[in-house]
Amino acid sequence: MRIDVVTIFPEYLEPLRHALLGKAIEKGILQVGVHNLRAWTHDVHQAVDDSPYGGGPGMVMKPGVWGPALDDVAAHTGPAADAVDLTSSTPHRITPTKADGGMGQGDAGGVEKKDKKKPLLVVPTPAGKPFTQDMAERWSAEDHLVFACGRYEGIDQRVFEDAQERYRVEEVSIGDYVLIGGEVAVLVMAEAVVRLIPGVLGNQASHQEDSFQDGLLEGPSYTKPRSWRGLDVPEVLFSGNHGKVAQWRREQSLERTLRNRPDLIEELERRGDMSEADRTYLQSASEPDA
Repeated sequence: MRIDVVTIFPEYLEPLRHALLGKAIEKGILQVGVHNLRAWTHDVHQAVDDSPYGGGPGMVMKPGVWGPALDDVAAHTGPAADAVDLTSSTPHRITPTKADGGMGQGDAGGVEKKDKKKPLLVVPTPAGKPFTQDMAERWSAEDHLVFACGRYEGIDQRVFEDAQERYRVEEVSIGDYVLIGGEVAVLVMAEAVVRLIPGVLGNQASHQEDSFQDGLLEGPSYTKPRSWRGLDVPEVLFSGNHGKVAQWRREQSLERTLRNRPDLIEELERRGDMSEADRTYLQSASEPDA
């Protein structure tokens, strides 16, 4: 997968070089390009914004800057072609090989041509559709993701209307609140997506028990010591009975979801994914203590 990010604060994306994303870069699974939007300005002040038509507070990011930037990122031309891809923060630890299926650091700088579909342009905005685990799963199969980080009052809407000639465009929100800019949202979405790409996690089964994978929140986890500050690990986890452990984990997920996200329980019921055992347990869990 290739990820390109267009922003006026390239240094904000430094975390993409670390931890699992950095290892994915080392293995050649992931390529990341971060592009300074100001590279597409032509005035001495490198202005990227102007006052909004119709009045109102704040400034709007200009289409005359964003349009050429997205053109070049899609085609890998102009300043986008001159940019150096991110390297891992610890590139000495892993050497990509053909056996890994990795492209290697030397192959960075171009999108593979095996898939001719348009790249996916993601626009972080409070006005977008909510970002979900299902969305992360879908994006993890993409060859090329491009993130457009807006600031101020946002980006001129014509940029995204025009970009549909070269991209599939999705406007996405990570929550019902407003951030200063889109960079933090990109870090959130990139982590959620990249960890789902085969070969990124050490144990590919790890994400299968994550919260939201089965429509429920993940239950509690425990490790050594068995007793800590007067708090004990539940005995069922030492039973050796895999069926009982699986049932306990399911019940803990149901209880946590009922407590923190009852809307997910309703959705599970609506889809017909609730068993009679689930309903019985939830009924007992929701009854007040005698």
